[in-house]
Amino acid sequence: MARTLSLAAIQTSYGMDLAANISKTEGFIREAAARGAQVILPSELFQGPYFCVSQEERWFATAHPWRDHPAVKALAPLAGELGVVIPISIFEKEGPHYFNSLVMADADGALLGVYRKSHIPDGPGYQEKYYFRPGDTGFRVWDTKHGRLGVGICWDQWYPEAARAMTLMGA
Repeated sequence: MARTLSLAAIQTSYGMDLAANISKTEGFIREAAARGAQVILPSELFQGPYFCVSQEERWFATAHPWRDHPAVKALAPLAGELGVVIPISIFEKEGPHYFNSLVMADADGALLGVYRKSHIPDGPGYQEKYYFRPGDTGFRVWDTKHGRLGVGICWDQWYPEAARAMTLMGA
């Protein structure tokens, strides 16, 4: 049975203030939900500017465990309040390792799990291998209130196995 899913994607600029960036994103999420979006995608690593253009040790201090990440703690309850699904992009610290990750928040605010980006670019303008390990979760699909969803982070979407794996898992 076919059904319609309304999706919104947020793309904007961000500054150095984590709380201001989260607040800005919350505003866009509220606007998208008011327009009928059921799944709302914040920008990748929206907690600050895209920092992976150079290798600077100071950025490691901005990573957090996924369950305790300030963006997750702010947006998961918002997902529940608005009845929307929010894939939350974060810079994750797991023990001594760092990942470019996504935490899936369901429409009731529940955290369904984490997916860690597998394909990490390295080259001019993309110094991501300095910051991130390749993901160890594999591609993920979640049963959400609004459908069975999978999300590929950045470069993962350019590789056919990501879409194929998520499709085979029912996304």
